[in-house]
Amino acid sequence: MLRLSDVGDAEVAALMARHGLSLQRVADGAEIPGSYWGECEAGLQGSTLYGRGDTPIHSLLHEGCHAICMGEARRATLDRDAGGDDAEECAVCYLQLVLADGISGFGFERACLDMDEWGYSFRLGSARAWFETDAADARQWLQQRGFLPVAAGA
Repeated sequence: MLRLSDVGDAEVAALMARHGLSLQRVADGAEIPGSYWGECEAGLQGSTLYGRGDTPIHSLLHEGCHAICMGEARRATLDRDAGGDDAEECAVCYLQLVLADGISGFGFERACLDMDEWGYSFRLGSARAWFETDAADARQWLQQRGFLPVAAGA
């Protein structure tokens, strides 16, 4: 599983900044503020994404995509639990796979593998299979809200 210490902060911070978020590095061994899952998993409070060197990149992307998808009003009171419904959760997973290519050495393929290794649950058995054949609803959710371009003829 690729971790923040493997890629460094700069690209992750730049990617999140393009979406109005900041990345705050937490000292190794310290508790991660706003972490839903605890341990090394990313944390989220308002527009700040928290991670340590051992935080998985997919976790940072996932929590960041929650903040991107929720909008300013909900983000203003965000602390740990992004909430949202099942449709939004699927959109978050889809967007994190789309954004994965924005981090050198990570990318779509690695993101799928790391999501599978972590234990994301997709009815087709893998993140890649879900993305390629069963995620039309997530893509549409993102397109309707302006997070993805609408394909011609769609």
